Amino acid sequence: MSDSTGRTPVGIDEFLERVRAGYRRIDVREAHEAARTGAALLVDIRYAALREQDGVIPGALVIERNELEWRLDPQGSHRTPEATGHDLRIVVICNEGYASSLAVASLHQLGLHRATDLVGGFQAWRSAGLPVQPAAR
Repeated sequence: MSDSTGRTPVGIDEFLERVRAGYRRIDVREAHEAARTGAALLVDIRYAALREQDGVIPGALVIERNELEWRLDPQGSHRTPEATGHDLRIVVICNEGYASSLAVASLHQLGLHRATDLVGGFQAWRSAGLPVQPAAR
């Protein structure tokens, strides 16, 4: 069954699979090492209630999902100082690694071709025993 554009709609699972086929996701150890050495910018897109409940990754830049593209577009008037160029390696982190994949697809469309996301999200980071601190209030 096709929609009004003549395309067959896909479900979210297939859509995620297609999005993820366009880049290589990274695991917690690789993300931790990249952040530790300054090779990547970790960006936490979880909403405030989850950060307050579970804590944050030290050094990660917090940008809620609804502001992500505006804050990371190196050409944007609302960019964060960390948005230094299209070659910036960004690791997007959501709670479990689903919303972050969709966010990466959007960042790729803005030309941030090195953006990726964390397999398993924040929960995988915490489960691996990597550093977490209470969220600032």
